[in-house]
Amino acid sequence: MTQPTRTADAALDQAQAITEDEIFTAHLGGKLSVELTNPLDDRRDLSIAYTPGVAQVSRAIAEQPELANSHTWASRLVAVVSDGTAVLGLGDIGASASLPVMEGKSALFKRFAGLNSIPIVLDTTDPDEIVETILRISPSFGAVNLEDISAPRCFEIERRLIEALDMPVMHDDQHGTAVVVLAALLNAAKVTGKQLESLRAVISGAGAAGIAVADMLLASGISDVIVLDSKGALHTGREDIEGVKRQMAEQSNPRGIAGGTDAALAGADVFIGVSSSQVPEAHIAAMSEGSIVFALSNPDPEIHPEIARKHAAVVATGRSDFPNQINNVLAFPGIFRGALDAGAKRITIEMKIAAAEAIAALVPEPTADLIVPNPFTPGVADAVARAVLEQA
Repeated sequence: MTQPTRTADAALDQAQAITEDEIFTAHLGGKLSVELTNPLDDRRDLSIAYTPGVAQVSRAIAEQPELANSHTWASRLVAVVSDGTAVLGLGDIGASASLPVMEGKSALFKRFAGLNSIPIVLDTTDPDEIVETILRISPSFGAVNLEDISAPRCFEIERRLIEALDMPVMHDDQHGTAVVVLAALLNAAKVTGKQLESLRAVISGAGAAGIAVADMLLASGISDVIVLDSKGALHTGREDIEGVKRQMAEQSNPRGIAGGTDAALAGADVFIGVSSSQVPEAHIAAMSEGSIVFALSNPDPEIHPEIARKHAAVVATGRSDFPNQINNVLAFPGIFRGALDAGAKRITIEMKIAAAEAIAALVPEPTADLIVPNPFTPGVADAVARAVLEQA
């Protein structure tokens, strides 16, 4: 197998230099804390922050419920909710084991968008119980970030919460991924000199991310999109698919391609991998000239980036040790902040496309090795939030 580039090797060496002791020490006691917004130093402060002063605020909210938006933190608080069934590449590890990840997600909200958030892990995998629990505690927050919930349950849970709650709800594994993929594809198309609408795209993976990416590409004007699950391309002639897969088959794959990646990738412009399935080099080699490969499975991409580069003009991964990392942190902090700034009740497809365009615009002169900004590029969340706010 071809070895990674020297730059990638250096980044990998740096990552490997982090010791296990350093990791566990950094997580000791958790990664979050609650801070006061006003002093609490004496009895007078206590009387204002708690009894008797707080009773006046509670009485006012009881009479005018909208005051909760301005006199509590609820309207600007994001609930990061998971049942621990699809955590990173670890799979179904349960609620308690997923909590460090949810704490990390909350830390990213604070670091990149200045938003407070609360990690909530639920000891149930039943969609009815998950929805009911979130509905019952919903007065405590102003938005819901669903995280690491397995497909196909995640589709139902998100849909029901969007319908029931008057606040932004988004499953980041679906839509955060889709937004950053579209941003990367906008710039990859520029690099290769191809028109976005004319691209022939193949998505390997029909789970949460795969379906959301396909929806995003279709909404952005790409009509020739093929989605593959473990049994091959989704098409209307298949009798073994139902639910969201059936819906996707009805709106994608206009040429009725059947079979696996060999058939789907022949002459295709774009490959987007969001599954753990490996793709043979020969199938990538059969793509069109100037092809685009996003092998996003992490830590093991569907095809090694250096092998993909032998045949593709632009290659991206989900890893930080290769160029063009497709990282959700480019999207979700700004999307939620923009939606909350706008007082939006929903995060719409138009907001997501606007977010993708804003991310892409932060790289005004994209190259094969630079199609999306680094997450630490100043102003990423601000730009995304502005775009979402304007669209809302």
